[in-house]
Amino acid sequence: MRPTPRSLLAATALLGTVLSAPSPARAAEVPGAGTYYVQSATTGLNASDGGGAVVQHNPKGNEDHQQWTLRASGSSYLLESVDTAGSCLGRAGEQARTVACTSADAAWEVTPAGADQYTLKVPGADRYLAVGAKPSGSNYPAQLVVGPAGSLAAWYLTPVSPVTTPMPSEDQRTLDQVTFLTAHNAYANGVDGGFAPPFVNLVPNQTRGINQQLADGVRGFMLDIHQTPDGAILCHNSCTLVSRPVALWVDLQRMVDFLKQHPDQVVTVFLEDYVDPGVLRGELARVSGLSDVLYRPDRTGVRQNGWPKLADMVAAGHRLLIFTDHSRSSDESAGLTRDSFGVMYQREWTVENYWSMGSGVGSSDWSCYSRWYDAGTNIPLTRTEPGFRPLFVMNHFRDVTITSTATTDNTKLADRAQRFCRPAARKKPNFLAVDRYDLGDPASAVRTLNTYTYP
Repeated sequence: MRPTPRSLLAATALLGTVLSAPSPARAAEVPGAGTYYVQSATTGLNASDGGGAVVQHNPKGNEDHQQWTLRASGSSYLLESVDTAGSCLGRAGEQARTVACTSADAAWEVTPAGADQYTLKVPGADRYLAVGAKPSGSNYPAQLVVGPAGSLAAWYLTPVSPVTTPMPSEDQRTLDQVTFLTAHNAYANGVDGGFAPPFVNLVPNQTRGINQQLADGVRGFMLDIHQTPDGAILCHNSCTLVSRPVALWVDLQRMVDFLKQHPDQVVTVFLEDYVDPGVLRGELARVSGLSDVLYRPDRTGVRQNGWPKLADMVAAGHRLLIFTDHSRSSDESAGLTRDSFGVMYQREWTVENYWSMGSGVGSSDWSCYSRWYDAGTNIPLTRTEPGFRPLFVMNHFRDVTITSTATTDNTKLADRAQRFCRPAARKKPNFLAVDRYDLGDPASAVRTLNTYTYP
């Protein structure tokens, strides 16, 4: 029977109510009320209250007006500054500003945009909180804007106090769930040989040789290699005037021998690489048994399926990863890529924060942002791919290794990792790289991080 006009009107009204109300499933996709970092999916930097202007700053925990309390306000949402009650992330014209939370310019429609990202839209207008367009030859501008939809308007709402889960059992945990103690400039120890000209040689980054580092539980090794007529040599800045320099193959042989003696262990090497690919290939060919233990993520489906279980790496015997910071493009120009002989390009497989916390004495910078964020490169710490999360290398050291400073810094390693760098990368650090790992017990930070996972 055809509906009467009155029944048709009622049915239309009911349908309009259903269509206009947010569905339970969609509402559930918006984060619950809580304190968040508003983090650009493009740059990995955080929205910060810069004296009324809202600007993107290097992630710095709770020290730089970067925390915002999200709460519903009718059909919209507010983001109130944790530091200034009644002041919210809002807008004035085309600029992002802090405004009174009672202002209409403080309201945002928060909408899921896939991959754990969101848009913050001006109610009733096709305008969004966004990073400004990148001028040629420079970084993205600090001032945030109100602009069109697109990748510059994609944001993470990263919780200040995230939910974590207990670490899986040893037979189930994957490589990207585990944290390893890592020695910055592991070769610069003054025990195995010289590493710099005489004056610099007096300030080693480490004071124990590679074999002792392995015995002490170090599982990540940062090594600088330079090209000489003798091959790839471990030196700091230059090999000129270095007495008793050590060849790369010698230290790699120590690691391979250790792995053969300890079949349940995994070791990772990071090369600051200043040699030609052919020279490096020849150096690796001198390492006896290297091919038996070398792990090749490019040949085991890591990009499609994620990182393997450590137990599977152990079962296969492939437990040594080698990364280079060298450029793939320059190697392609030279006609030989390093990954053709098992050395992975680090920027394709890892993210890494900027290496320096400041000079060896005085003030320090605990902010945590990408080492590869500059006018020509943009690889945010938050980078992910479908099915694949890059490993996170967390640097925690100064320009110069001063014993008292390294001791103090290393006691604060777990705090910086969890409050500063973990939210900055939206992942737990996999490699904690320090100077003087024998001071301040950085191994305790490794143990703490290895009690949980951060999804």
